[in-house]
Amino acid sequence: MLTALLLILDPSGTWEKIGAAPKQSVVRIFISYLLPLLILSGLVESFGLLKLGMDEGGFLERRVIPSQELVIRYQIARTVLDLAIIFIGAWLFQNMAQGFHRRHSYSESFATLAYSLGPFYLARMLDAIPALNTWICYGLGILLSVAALYRGIPRVMKPDPSNALGLYLMASLSLIVVSGLAHFLSVWVLEQKILAHGFHFAV
Repeated sequence: MLTALLLILDPSGTWEKIGAAPKQSVVRIFISYLLPLLILSGLVESFGLLKLGMDEGGFLERRVIPSQELVIRYQIARTVLDLAIIFIGAWLFQNMAQGFHRRHSYSESFATLAYSLGPFYLARMLDAIPALNTWICYGLGILLSVAALYRGIPRVMKPDPSNALGLYLMASLSLIVVSGLAHFLSVWVLEQKILAHGFHFAV
């Protein structure tokens, strides 16, 4: 969590330390860095939903407390989508990077994406505040993540300088689209427009 916070407050210095440190395995980065953030953000958001409630109803919003079962379904759906973004996203990122005629390992791609997502999961905790629109929280989070990715690619992936900007633009656009779709689906689960256990459209 401290690393994710430092990527917001001192991104250049933090990425320098990440890039200079001995390479870590995918499992180690996930367990020591991402998993605690996923658990913490999920607990904070769930606490906010169960204790503070959420606003629903469109123009004439009303504050409601969702059931514990609904919150669990929502968090399961969100976790599955997060894991897909992290692990499949790193594979796609690796393939994008190799499209610029330079070989990159999966662990390099995973590390760059994983550390960049840290600020995103920190910002997600703001979703615990019902007065804040969930898309504002998402927008802040993805902005911080894309900003982190900009500094992380040259320090961890080390692409050719002529290709760095193109790789960044492709990776950041893909991250925005995929994470936005995942957020949209998870919100639908919470609003019971989709049932998480079967992804059937509610009528």
